[in-house]
This record gives sequence, structure tokens and C-alpha cells, in this order.
Amino acid sequence: MNPAQISRMMKQLGIKQEEVDATEVIIKTPQGNIVVRQPSVMVIEAQGKKTFQVMGNVTEESAEAGPQFTDDDVKLVMEKTGKSETEARNALESTNGDLTEAIMKLT
Repeated sequence: MNPAQISRMMKQLGIKQEEVDATEVIIKTPQGNIVVRQPSVMVIEAQGKKTFQVMGNVTEESAEAGPQFTDDDVKLVMEKTGKSETEARNALESTNGDLTEAIMKLT
């Protein structure tokens, strides 16, 4: 079957499929986080229920690992706030890596 035939069959069965423009998917568990970077995410709706299909580069982070952020995140906070690297890192650590919250905290 070619993709067009599959698409027609799914439509006849009332199944809708749509791609989601995502940059990262995080699944939080008591043991830590499952992080999918550069994901391909599809939402499939059938019989009133939505199912998400996620594919990409998977990494696992333990719960004890603490906040996760990159050097690029630190640079971005520094650029947006004019603060030092230490201040930017401290803000990111105290906000669990939340960029927006870290920038707001320093401004």
C-alpha cells in the first residue's frame, strides 16, 4: 500500500493524524526523566481519544541529577539579562533549568 491509500483508509475509519512541531519531549517519572531530543511527534485521534507517537534521540536522567541545562542556556540568560555567568548559572539552578523563569528572576 502506498501512503495515499493508507491515508484514505485511516480517514474512512475516522482516524485523524497530525504532526506536532516539538523541539523536545520530557516524560517525568519518580525515578527521573526520559528526554526525547529532536523528536518526531504524531498525534493520532480515533474514537475521541488522542494517542501520541514520539520518536527521536532518547536519554534518561536520574532524579538525583538535579536541574539540566546547557552552556547555551547559560549564555542566553547572560545575553538577555547582562548578568555574569555565575549569576546566570545560579538562576538556572534555582529555577530547575527554566529559561524564562531564570531571566525573569534576574531582571
